[in-house]
Formats: sequence, structure tokens, C-alpha cells
Amino acid sequence: MNEKIIVLENIVRIYKIGEVEVQALRGISYSIERSEFLAIMGPSGSGKTTLMSILGLLDRPTSGRYFLEGEDVSSLSKDQMAAIRNKKIGFVFQNFNLLSRTTALENVELPLLYSNINSKESKERALAALVKVGLKGWEYHRTNQLSGGQMQRVAIARALVNEPSIILADEPTGNLDSKNGAEIMDIFTRLNREQKITLVMVTHDPVIASYARRRLYLKDGQIIREEINGKADSQASVQGG
Repeated sequence: MNEKIIVLENIVRIYKIGEVEVQALRGISYSIERSEFLAIMGPSGSGKTTLMSILGLLDRPTSGRYFLEGEDVSSLSKDQMAAIRNKKIGFVFQNFNLLSRTTALENVELPLLYSNINSKESKERALAALVKVGLKGWEYHRTNQLSGGQMQRVAIARALVNEPSIILADEPTGNLDSKNGAEIMDIFTRLNREQKITLVMVTHDPVIASYARRRLYLKDGQIIREEINGKADSQASVQGG
């Protein structure tokens, strides 16, 4: 049996907006195996972003438990969450989130500023990450000299530089044309297959979702179905993971 890197037990997330309570997640139970590639899909307001925020330790559940590599991280302090996040999780966003007027190399080195790594090793690791995403020779180009596809490659390299267990990608091809989108997904697929990185991706695009081995569909804060290589399972079969 494969190791479960993420286990969610009855995750509920309620936001208070004035006097109104909004239940964004309604008892999500699910598990993700190490080295898996999972796509999360669903309409606007289904809870995808809230779930990704909890998985990425950017938010914590109102109730329920979240185990990351066997550790219950549901109720850690903000500092504890930040420490684990920086060590174990890489993020890739739709809007790239790169620093303007800085080089590709400087952007990739950024997460290492919070690690006890000297400048020489930091540069070496950043250069190696850029090679992995096909940007050898582009290290010293500034962000305004890069195409959208190249900027997303820089963002992936930045996510890789701390050698995380997991990469969380939120609509990673949303701002790209189909050609660049396919190239980015080829990079993710290769990283998942060769580097054994666990990938969790939110997307609205079924073509992009088809790259993942498992697809999880949310609606109104609940899991409604799961597909494994195109085979659908009912909610009852996936709520226990």
C-alpha cells in the first residue's frame, strides 16, 4: 500500500462575513498518496480555493484534522505553519507572482532567503531548478523580458528550489495559450514521474485536468465524485479516501 502524504478528516471551514456564516467546506475527508498527481475541479464557489489554502497551510480548518506526512498540522501556530510550508510545499499560481524588475535567477532564489543556505549553494540550487524547467540560458533575463510561458517556468523553478514534497498549483495554465499550457503540463508530468513530487492542481479546464491520474470534483464545499483515469466513483467511495 502506498504511503499517504495527505490525510483530511472531516474538514470544515466556516467564514464569518459580518453576522453571516459561510460554510466553504462541509466535512471533506480524503487522502492523497505520495507521488500522486491530483486535479481538483468544480464551479466557482465550490470550495476549491479554500481547500487549496488549507492544504498549503495558508489557512486552517474550523474543525476536522489535516495530517501532512503523518503530522497533525490542523492547529499549528502561524509561525509553525510558515516553517513547514517553506520546507515541504511549493506553490505555483495563475498570475506567476514574480517580482518585477528582477532576474529569473533572483526570483527562484527568493524562498532560500528564509533557509540557512549560503549564497553559493543558493545560486547553484536556483540554477539547477531553472535547468529542470528548460530555462538554461535565461537565468539573467528580467521578468519583463520573458513570455508568459517562461514566467510560469520561473515560478515552477521557484516552487522546486526548496525540494518540496508537494507542489500546489492553482490554475497554473489559466493565463497561457494552449501551446504554452501544454508545455507547462508536460513539465509537471515529468516532475511527477521522474522526481516523484506530489502534485495537487486546481483547474477549470478538463483538458488540463486530464493530465492528472485522479480528478476530484467539488460542489458546495463537498466532494461529489472522483475519477481515476476517467473512471468515476461515487461520493461514498471517496469520502473515506
